[in-house]
Amino acid sequence: MLNPLSDLTQQLLDYAAKAGADQADAIAVDGTSVSIDVRGGALEHAERSEGIDIGLRVMVGQRQACVSSSDTKPDTLREMADRAIAMAKEAPDDRYAGLADVSQLAANTDNSTLDLFDPSAEPDPAQLQDDAAQAETAALKNSGISQVQSASAGYSHRRIHMATSNGFNAGYTRTSRDLSCVAISGTGTDMERDYDYDSRIFGADLRDASEIGQRAAARAVERAGATRPKTGAYPVLFDERIASALIGHLLQATSGAAIARGSSWLRDALGEQVLPKGLSVIEDPHRKRTASSRMFDAEGLATNRRAIVDDGVLTGWTLDLANARKLDMQSTANAARGTSAPPSPSLTNIALTQGDVSRADLIAQMGTGLLVTSMIGSTINPNTGDYSRGASGFWVENGEVTHAVNECTVAGNLRDMLMRITPANDAQTHLSTVVPSLLVEGLTLAGD
Repeated sequence: MLNPLSDLTQQLLDYAAKAGADQADAIAVDGTSVSIDVRGGALEHAERSEGIDIGLRVMVGQRQACVSSSDTKPDTLREMADRAIAMAKEAPDDRYAGLADVSQLAANTDNSTLDLFDPSAEPDPAQLQDDAAQAETAALKNSGISQVQSASAGYSHRRIHMATSNGFNAGYTRTSRDLSCVAISGTGTDMERDYDYDSRIFGADLRDASEIGQRAAARAVERAGATRPKTGAYPVLFDERIASALIGHLLQATSGAAIARGSSWLRDALGEQVLPKGLSVIEDPHRKRTASSRMFDAEGLATNRRAIVDDGVLTGWTLDLANARKLDMQSTANAARGTSAPPSPSLTNIALTQGDVSRADLIAQMGTGLLVTSMIGSTINPNTGDYSRGASGFWVENGEVTHAVNECTVAGNLRDMLMRITPANDAQTHLSTVVPSLLVEGLTLAGD
C-alpha cells in the first residue's frame, strides 16, 4: 500500500493534468507537535497539534501559480487544481520557471541512511513535563536566581512527501526533542536574563535536564550588575552561541536570489577572498542525525557536499533552478519550499573551519575588548555590508573577563570584519550550523 501522502501528491498531479497544467509539482506535510511549559513547579501550558498541509504548483506555458490547503477531500483537491490553473493563466510570464530536467533528478532518495527519524515511541506528556520541571528545579537551586521565566520541553514528528509531473516521487520523516530553560537573576531594574537549550533528533541524545537548568542559571547570574562599556575601537569576541549569525550574514549574501536581484554586498566577489586564508565554509547535507540533512532538495535534485568558501575564497552561490537559470548557472540543489510558495534557495548543514585555540585563549589574546554573548536588533545594509547590532556580554581587560556589560552597539563592515576573524575550537558539531567563537579585531563599540 502506498503512503497516504504519496497518494495525495499523486492525486494533486492527476487533477492538475486534467485541468490543463503543462507541468506541476505537489507537496504534502503532516505532523504532530507537543509542547509543555512548567513554571513554579506546576504545569503552566500544554499544547498538542496535529495537522496536514498540501500544496500544488502548476505551470501553464511559462506562467506559474501555487495554491495550498489543509483539506484533503477529493473535491478540494480538484478545486485546488482548477483554481491554480485559473491563477496561472492570469500570472505574468516567467521564463525561468519550470521543473528540473529528468536527467537532473536524484537517483537515491533514501533518507533513512541519514538518521533523521527516532523510531522510539512519542514521549508521554508527563515525561516532557518532568524534563521541564527538572530543568527549572536545577536553575532555582542557584541562590543568585530570582525566578525562572520558563522551562519548556517539546517533541515533534513530521512527514514530508513530494511528487512532480516529470517523475519524481519521494519523501521522508523527521523527529525532534527539545528542552530549554530561561533564568532571571536580580529584581526590578537589576534583572538579567539568560538561557540554555538543546534540540536533538533522537531523544536519547538530549542533554540532561538538570544540566540545562544549571547552565541557564549560571549564565544569568554572571550577567548581574551589567554596565555600559566605553565607546571606542576594540577587538570583539563573538561567543559560539551567536557567532553563527556573523557567518549567516555571509551566507545570506551568497544566496542566488540576492545575487540575481543585484542586492548583495558580495555580488561581485565570486572568486575573491572573503575569509582569511585557511578558513572554509562547507555545506554537507548528508551529515547523520542533523536536523537540516536531506538527500534531495525541494525540486528533486540530488544534494551534495560543497565548499561555499574554499581556503578563504568564495567559490559559488546557493541556487535553486529558477535563480540558476537567471544567472546562467547550474542549480546547487538548494531549493526549499513550503506548501504555499514556489521553491527558493536555502542551505542545509554548514560548518566553518575550527581554529586551534580555545575561547579562553582568544580572551587572553584579545587584551582589552568585548566578549559578546547576546545580540538584539539588526541593521545590515544588504548592498554595502555595513553592520550595526545591539550587544551585551562581558568586558575583557588585560586578557581577563572583569564584569558584565550591556546596552552597547557593535558596528563595522562585514566585508572587512570577515577578513579579520580568528576562530576558536568550541563549535558544537551536532548542530546544523557548526561555527565556533569568533574573534574580530578593530570593531567600533558605542557605549558610554
